[in-house]
Amino acid sequence: MGVWDVFTGAKQPAQPSSSSTAEPMLHDPASGNTTSNSNITFSTPSTEDVGSFLTTPGAFDPAALHPLAGLNQDTLDYLSLDDSALSDLPGGRSVLPSRGWSDDLCYGTGVTYLAALSLGGAWGLAEGLNRLPSTAPPKLRINSALNAITRRGPFLGNSAGVVALLYNGVNSTLGYYRGQHDSFNSVAAGAISGAVFRSTRGIRPMVISGGIVASVAGSWALTRKLVFDE
Repeated sequence: MGVWDVFTGAKQPAQPSSSSTAEPMLHDPASGNTTSNSNITFSTPSTEDVGSFLTTPGAFDPAALHPLAGLNQDTLDYLSLDDSALSDLPGGRSVLPSRGWSDDLCYGTGVTYLAALSLGGAWGLAEGLNRLPSTAPPKLRINSALNAITRRGPFLGNSAGVVALLYNGVNSTLGYYRGQHDSFNSVAAGAISGAVFRSTRGIRPMVISGGIVASVAGSWALTRKLVFDE
């Protein structure tokens, strides 16, 4: 190879190797023997594919993969949770099936709040539209209506929600200790919850509020007795 080939990087022609490639050998330290790789054989599984492996009897245990694999579905008894049973107190039937005081508290408070919020929104809408003359610009009328809706709706909804929360709590407590739900529970719970709601305003507001809520509760108890009780 010349100097020019060194600078230009020309490849040298391949030269035949004088020595043959050595065969890899394995050495056993225990016995001191050396064994060629060609003499070692490995056993391969006879399974052809995954499907044949899964269908082979005894390939895997289903009970080890799923603890309930060996149960008989025809003789399996399902558990009956106590909290899923409906309330069996006399007079406990209502618009929605109830499992106890928790359902009455959630359903009663939520429905009362939404109903009062809608009623307060309608009240505010009418008040806001009637506050300005019909000749007022539409933007002013819309602004007045929105202000009245946001003032009357939440006020009435929050007040009714608090009263309903107190009412359902007292009513459920009376029903638990008396062992039944009747008109007396509803009227007493209405009077107590209304009085507690206005307890910070004095005696006279407490009496008025208690009488109003007791009247509404008595009307609801009478309606429920006529419609739902057999």
